[in-house]
Amino acid sequence: MREIVTIQVGSFANFIGSHFWNFQDELLGLVDDPHGDPVFKNQSLDMDVFYRAGEMPQGIPTYSPRLLSIDFQGTLGSLSSHGSLYHEIPSAPMHVRTWTGNVTKLVSDPQKKNLFLQRLDEEEHGKPSAEEDDHIQDKDIVECLENGVHFWTDFSKVHYHPQSLYELKGLWMDAQEFDNYGIGRDIFSEALRGEEINDRLRFFVEECDQIQGIQFIVDDSGGFSSVAAEFLENIADEYTNTPVLLYAARGPGPGTTNKNALGRKDSISKALHDAVSFSRLSSFSKLIVPIGLPFLSRSKASTFLCIEDSKAYHCSAVYAAALHSISLPFRMESIGSATDSHYVAGAIDVNGIVQMLAGQARQNMVAILDVAMPAPCLTGEQNKQSVQRGLHSLTPEIAEDVEDFRAIESTTVHGIHHSGFNLCFL
Repeated sequence: MREIVTIQVGSFANFIGSHFWNFQDELLGLVDDPHGDPVFKNQSLDMDVFYRAGEMPQGIPTYSPRLLSIDFQGTLGSLSSHGSLYHEIPSAPMHVRTWTGNVTKLVSDPQKKNLFLQRLDEEEHGKPSAEEDDHIQDKDIVECLENGVHFWTDFSKVHYHPQSLYELKGLWMDAQEFDNYGIGRDIFSEALRGEEINDRLRFFVEECDQIQGIQFIVDDSGGFSSVAAEFLENIADEYTNTPVLLYAARGPGPGTTNKNALGRKDSISKALHDAVSFSRLSSFSKLIVPIGLPFLSRSKASTFLCIEDSKAYHCSAVYAAALHSISLPFRMESIGSATDSHYVAGAIDVNGIVQMLAGQARQNMVAILDVAMPAPCLTGEQNKQSVQRGLHSLTPEIAEDVEDFRAIESTTVHGIHHSGFNLCFL
């Protein structure tokens, strides 16, 4: 077994992660579907690379992501920080015997599940959920997801382990206030947060047979980048030989809809913070992949997509789809020889892809992520060059139509049948 532990730090990183795990959940459903396409049952994908098997106290088996998610307190929506697999044990009320005065108790109403989550409950339990009054129509669910997503859990289909969801409690600020590298520098070490986060990571790592790497997704612009940098420094000290594949994600911000939203002084300050963030994050990872275009809807990568830049739910889906595809080689099994029709080319682990892209260089590497959605057709006279011409970058601040003859490329082709082979990697 060559396991991967995934870490998501920040609001937009968790939006990407929510879509990513939904993709995995769909794959698992297609594999188990007795009437599904046989291609999903013979794709030689080992889902245990990303997932862990467990068991409830009642003896019911569980299958949950090997994941550690870090975000603000209150960003889990209707989902408990203990996840949905195990019942939360209520804490005993605290009585202060020395106080004889009046006590006022303020309790906020819990977030209600939206229509999409209610439908999931209905399908899972075979009956309408308690919160559902009328029959839920598909068009209402679509409207709910299009205009009613406030938290990354609002569209999550996955059951999470109690150790997976960590809230940064005690931070009374919103995303707009948490917008620079310096503001998050001491948060990781304060109030024993660092020890608690490290313990949760240790829980997932120590149950691995042979961990191949850590997939780390982080908001690179703002306070979460400094939280992640402190965490990555601890990871580098404790797991010296475990490579970190870091996706530095930049979500839609104030400048997405208004170019003049930031003044000159604020723009310079933001650029400096972003530079410090990139420098620190890249120093603790074997391979860093910056993603997040300022105007995704106007990019060539979205030619065939309907994207609203102001919606994190939209933008994160594109980046999650790219991460899903390029992670396929990490969990593929090579069966037989290259002349065998069951052979799947391209199986490689995280360290292997780092070594291949780095070549003889020993320093940490920065990679550019290009995508084509949907994938171009491989029929007729079209060839590898036509596929490459259809690729467009999801990495910000990259000049287009500039060739680097010293670049080393790794291409994943996902979902194409060609000459009897199911091509996943070239």
